[in-house]
Amino acid sequence: MASVTLKGITKRFGKIMALSRVDLHVEDREFCVLLGPSGCGKSTLLNIIAGLIPQDEGRILLDGRSVDGLSPRDRDVAMVFQSYALYPHMTVAQNLGFGLRMRGVSKTDIRERVLETARLLGIEDLLDRKPGELSGGQRQRVAMGRALVRRPRLFLLDEPLSNLDARLRANVRLELKRLHRRIRGTILYVTHDQVEAMTLGDRVAVMRHGKVHQIGRPETIYSRPQDTFVATFIGSPEINLYQGSLVRKDGRLQFKGPGFFVDLEGYQLKVEEGEVEVGIRPEDIGIGKAGTTALKARAEMISDVGSEKYIHARIGQESLTIRCPKDTVFQPGEIIPLTIDPGRVHVFHKGRRI
Repeated sequence: MASVTLKGITKRFGKIMALSRVDLHVEDREFCVLLGPSGCGKSTLLNIIAGLIPQDEGRILLDGRSVDGLSPRDRDVAMVFQSYALYPHMTVAQNLGFGLRMRGVSKTDIRERVLETARLLGIEDLLDRKPGELSGGQRQRVAMGRALVRRPRLFLLDEPLSNLDARLRANVRLELKRLHRRIRGTILYVTHDQVEAMTLGDRVAVMRHGKVHQIGRPETIYSRPQDTFVATFIGSPEINLYQGSLVRKDGRLQFKGPGFFVDLEGYQLKVEEGEVEVGIRPEDIGIGKAGTTALKARAEMISDVGSEKYIHARIGQESLTIRCPKDTVFQPGEIIPLTIDPGRVHVFHKGRRI
């Protein structure tokens, strides 16, 4: 396996800047996820690493050695596409062994490695079938197997689960995580699904408009987003984000929003006055006792999702979402007393965390 280092990768398509000076380092045997909305440059970056398209600027290093100028074949990376890209006229065994045959591996070694990979993925009984006879989940395993059987230095996975239904996608996610623990390969994985990214990744790189906004462990990305884009992109339901200002009221530091105040006493900030944005995640808002809290919201709608409830409310002139236990009982129009831990509040200035 290999580590991957990207230095200042830039790519333009005409007047469109697809990637702008992207820096990224993926450790040997690490599972790194590129997360971002459609069109942010994730797949373009993967194609550049694979050698399928050239970068305009920057360098790509595998284990500290430049692979710029090398053909895809000579980079020794394996890519799994969203569309599976299986040969329909070949059996599963032939699909798995095709890359090895092209590299001149002996028939005996091909047979052994195909059987080994099939056992690893639980598809031994599918080896004589063709792709048209397989389910979506089975095709995905075959596509993964075709990459695994080569034993490459690096695995590149481009939204490989997006064609699966929600239930099957969740199951294959677990299988993929178990598989990574067994093979200990270096994986760079592209997705727009934040749940997928947070579940699979040892580290997550959040991208937007061709730039990396933040790189870190999933829990760090979630608990300490570096800017308002990361804060709003990560988390479901979406973080409550308000524009307002920092003020001193009765000697206490507070955030003044449109028609409401949030106590920030004890919060360590680089600035204590001026315009800011405050983010509060729905799960970090507590329900207080009537008459004991100054902060109140009016319930507008209740969403019951089974394991929990989401209260959609109005605080001052702004909307507010609260995540609550499933036994919470409120009716539309009811006033809800709120408690907010200042340590759970995210404060941003000009879009950047302070």
